[in-house]
Amino acid sequence: MSRLTVWEAETGRPVLTTEDAAEIAGALGRIGVRFERWEGVAVPEDATNEQVLAAYRPYLDKLMGETGAGSADVVSLTPDHPQAAAMREKFLQEHIHTEDEVRFFVRGAGDFVMHVDGKVWDAHCVQGDLISVPANTKHWFDAGERPHFTALRVFTDQSGWVAHFTGTDMATRFPVAA
Repeated sequence: MSRLTVWEAETGRPVLTTEDAAEIAGALGRIGVRFERWEGVAVPEDATNEQVLAAYRPYLDKLMGETGAGSADVVSLTPDHPQAAAMREKFLQEHIHTEDEVRFFVRGAGDFVMHVDGKVWDAHCVQGDLISVPANTKHWFDAGERPHFTALRVFTDQSGWVAHFTGTDMATRFPVAA
């Protein structure tokens, strides 16, 4: 189930926890983060990246038309991936991007954690969730020690995922909500 947990960054005191999708969308909207639920599309577990993209093409066309994005791809990570630990370590470092980071969870789950306005916002996203983190928003991503997710990624910049790391220890101070 989708969940949002918000803490005060300085004290670590929790200020909000909710699993209500409308409340999650409203709270994240106040910091410029887009969150919505898309109707599920039946995609077999062994579907190729091309089949996943084709299944979600109507959603992608609408989203890319709204945002001016130029490309979409599929990223999958499983516990047996040989680079799973290294990829997790990279994503766990607080960073920003010069474009919005847009993800739609086809299956599995992961946490986008934003550091905004003196608070830490942990958006636990699951299958059917779309999240768009605005450009220049400090954040990190964690899919756990045994990651298992497939997500659509949408890019405006053709160079793809490019992170600019902040060098802070925020991600270690705020592990994702259990």
